[in-house]
Amino acid sequence: MATIVDEVAAQLAHRIRLERDARNWSLADLAGRSGVAKATISRIERSEMSPTAALLVRLAAAFDLTLAGLLIRAEGTSGRLTRAADQPMWRDPETGYERTQVHMRPDHPLEIVQVVMPAGQKAELPASSYALIRQVVWVQSGALVVTEGGERHELHAGDSLGFGPPADVTFANETATPCTYLVALSRS
Repeated sequence: MATIVDEVAAQLAHRIRLERDARNWSLADLAGRSGVAKATISRIERSEMSPTAALLVRLAAAFDLTLAGLLIRAEGTSGRLTRAADQPMWRDPETGYERTQVHMRPDHPLEIVQVVMPAGQKAELPASSYALIRQVVWVQSGALVVTEGGERHELHAGDSLGFGPPADVTFANETATPCTYLVALSRS
């Protein structure tokens, strides 16, 4: 699994550089648009550091992409069948949050992601990461607290939550055990 994680991190670093180059942006341009320090972006592009989910959201938004869109481009998933062993997984170095791309095709409007949120951890994502998508979260095991635009939702195994209009969202595991959940996304 570590090999897959390392491979995705390298693909992500390369994709960020490609997205920046495709727009003919300097490091300073991307820094200004994303609010991420130029030195940090440079280190990410050189694979000297693995970006957190929060940094990736800011970079994706600067490219007019969702976090999922940026990761999909980096992972290069294609074909109708993706074997479990080939599903790309990315780990947030700050929280240990693990995101596995279960299903995604550029020509299909539905995307499925599995997330494992470690005990006592959270991920905060800005409204901009939901601007181009609609999503549903379905808890598979454990418990998850989703705070969407100030409204708190406590979900347990089997519970699902459909998201409303784009708002800042926090996914938090306030328990002592990991939480696994699926996210079904449809692109607008």
